Amino acid sequence: MEKGIGPVRLNHAVLYVAELARAERFYTEVFGMVVVAREPRADAAFLRLPRSGNHHDLGLFGVGPSAPPKRRGGIGLYHLAWQVDTIDELQLARTTLAEAGAYSGESSHGATKSVYGADPDGNEFEIMWMLPREDWGAYENTAPVDRLDLPAEVTRWTGVRTAGTIVAGVTR
Repeated sequence: MEKGIGPVRLNHAVLYVAELARAERFYTEVFGMVVVAREPRADAAFLRLPRSGNHHDLGLFGVGPSAPPKRRGGIGLYHLAWQVDTIDELQLARTTLAEAGAYSGESSHGATKSVYGADPDGNEFEIMWMLPREDWGAYENTAPVDRLDLPAEVTRWTGVRTAGTIVAGVTR
């Protein structure tokens, strides 16, 4: 018998935010999420990505503007990583984040290509695209942090889908 719990993937994340309405606006406008449930007694909202099969992908709990800000390098969550299906979607994500004033950088980790940003509360996130599994090669057991040449990656990988099963019939 194998040891450990054995989950198959992260189902959702939950964030504390200063202002629930501001955070909702950010995630619905920038990520295209939809609010699927609210819990007013907890000042909470639960959001789902359009192509997700989850009940919700992100929970937001408002704690009020007087809460201390997130401190980079402190104990706790560093960032969330959201996977896109194609390298073309990663390129669109970079543009969307830049237009929203939320873009903070990009890198190549070999098997994954990433752009980074932060929400209005300073919660950092990564938007990433993964190479097809059969193309990981030397990256199977490494995770470099290299410069991302996104135009070259788009030229090489345009249209290649790698996110696996997503809800059919919903496009972005």
